[in-house]
Amino acid sequence: MAITISPQAQKWYQDNLELVPGDGIHFYGKVYGKTNVHEGFSLAFIKSKPQQPYYQVQYNGISYYYDDEDVWFFEGLNLAIEYDEQTDSPIYNFSED
Repeated sequence: MAITISPQAQKWYQDNLELVPGDGIHFYGKVYGKTNVHEGFSLAFIKSKPQQPYYQVQYNGISYYYDDEDVWFFEGLNLAIEYDEQTDSPIYNFSED
């Protein structure tokens, strides 16, 4: 499992969530919605400093991660996060690991 985040998407998170080095974005699966590989579940996130992440990647001192209880949502998948200028928001794309 890998999380990759484009520089434009990183900037969106930093600007919109007022992130500073040491902060984190916790990704998790939530009921309702869908992704390109999940039916009935969608990706959610919250600004939160990581305590004991199961997986994390850092860009510019900011952690993007998920915890043990979120493994079911990410297992066997990679997550690529891009930025969409038209909607001014991140785009999430899962692919098999």
